[in-house]
Amino acid sequence: MIVLSKKHFKTILDHSLSELPNEACGLVAGTIEGDKKIIQKVYLLTNIDKSPEHFSMDPKEQFDAVRDMRKNNFVLIGNFHSHPQTPPRPSEEDKRLAYDKSMSYMILSLTDRRRPLLKSFQIIDGKVIEEEIEEVE
Repeated sequence: MIVLSKKHFKTILDHSLSELPNEACGLVAGTIEGDKKIIQKVYLLTNIDKSPEHFSMDPKEQFDAVRDMRKNNFVLIGNFHSHPQTPPRPSEEDKRLAYDKSMSYMILSLTDRRRPLLKSFQIIDGKVIEEEIEEVE
């Protein structure tokens, strides 16, 4: 289960809207308590592909984010990206590039801008398993 504050959801949403028409991306970090992955920080990264259909994270920004995670004793929980025109489900490319079975892959669909929809998945050997998201204050 992913535990996500409304503030962190808004951070992801605002970043995703600001990057339109392209996909936005970033990392999420925090702590793991039992089966709960508690997001404590969202890292907004640059989609160096500048594409509405795929993303690549800026390597220097990734390195800086991991350095900050270590400094704050956070673990990398996963990443997020937006789908400007499609539902929040992993594309074939998303599945192919999901190398770490322990990571959460979050996708924010902006198909209906009035009702953005965030989902999280684990992807294990191409198999997609949806994770529950608990939104907290």
